[in-house]
Amino acid sequence: MSAGAAEWTDPDSLDIATLSRRDGEKWAVAKDGVLPAWVADMDFPIAPAIREAVLRRVDTDLGYPAWYDMSEGGPLGEVFARRMHRRHGFAADPTHVRLFTDINQAMQVVLQLGTAPGDGVALHTPVCPPFEQTIGKLGRVPRTVPIRLREGEWRIDIDRLRDEVMGRQGPPCRALFLVNPHNPTGRVLRRDELLEIAALAVEHDLLVVVDEVHADLVHPGHRHIPFASLSDEIAERTVTLTSGSKTFNLAGVRCAVAHIGVKAVREAVDDHQGLLFGQVSALAVDALKAAWTGADGWLDQVMTVLRRNRDTVAEHLPPQVGCVLPEATYLAWLDCRALGLGEEPSDFFAREAKVLLMPGSLFGSEGEGFVRLNFATPPPVLAELLRRIRGALGC
Repeated sequence: MSAGAAEWTDPDSLDIATLSRRDGEKWAVAKDGVLPAWVADMDFPIAPAIREAVLRRVDTDLGYPAWYDMSEGGPLGEVFARRMHRRHGFAADPTHVRLFTDINQAMQVVLQLGTAPGDGVALHTPVCPPFEQTIGKLGRVPRTVPIRLREGEWRIDIDRLRDEVMGRQGPPCRALFLVNPHNPTGRVLRRDELLEIAALAVEHDLLVVVDEVHADLVHPGHRHIPFASLSDEIAERTVTLTSGSKTFNLAGVRCAVAHIGVKAVREAVDDHQGLLFGQVSALAVDALKAAWTGADGWLDQVMTVLRRNRDTVAEHLPPQVGCVLPEATYLAWLDCRALGLGEEPSDFFAREAKVLLMPGSLFGSEGEGFVRLNFATPPPVLAELLRRIRGALGC
């Protein structure tokens, strides 16, 4: 059994009363009697290895870390490279790793240094906020490419992507922002799809920034392929972004990794990092290192619960609600357009079901009429969520 497996706490032991006392954003914004299933935080206990690492740091030394002046991979370069090789077969270069507080900051910095104002940046929608807004605030032009539901599967329109990249209806693109596994649909791109995108990136000399934060949350029958692993040529134009925020529920820790294969961008980051971007904390580094080296047993058991919960969602959603089972993540993208619930279905569920869901409209115009449900919660809590949703719809 993997390290940490014996210390797993049964998620069924966490009831609504216990969870509602948490002061994190997910539960704190929910009024009394309302169940939150909106923001992408899990409700499970923290992995013991992470807890022990943080307490060890608190008990020993909270002064300036010795690695503050390190570049060339920093304190997590080797850890990241070993994990990527072990779990995904990607020979990452540890010296290409740089640390940021979160994925959104890393994306901002990379696009600020790797593109110019007015450049187009292609991205697929629906897309998790605030990525599209961030691109616009940087003075770049978001070129959105809708993901379409075809034959029961969310698919990328490569022809539409090519049109946007070439600038047939706006500025040509200098960069592509890719989210794989995809949030909110949970789609995991196959190798043939990634190769099509890679060929387009080479043809048009694109900087590719890839958010792979859900890579370790892939369900059976599917496999995550790091974009940078496709070839050396692709690796040299790709920036891979990840963190422990989703897999290990560490969003509040504030530590993300950017594997910057693009030499010019990497050098530009090094020229600015200590001056403008700040530093991650010693606690954050210790927590992420512990997650990636000692918490896979915990993750294995979390994935067992998530698979069971995913099946529960599929079995107990009202038939009028459209849902393609996610291939990764703990997020269900629910199509409520046939229900006649008005412009924002999440308002209906908050009012009538006392359940908070993420409004689909926050993910762009393609999300209108949808809601996102987070099923990373104890099974009894999920059962109550679904009971309320069905009741509100008269099922």
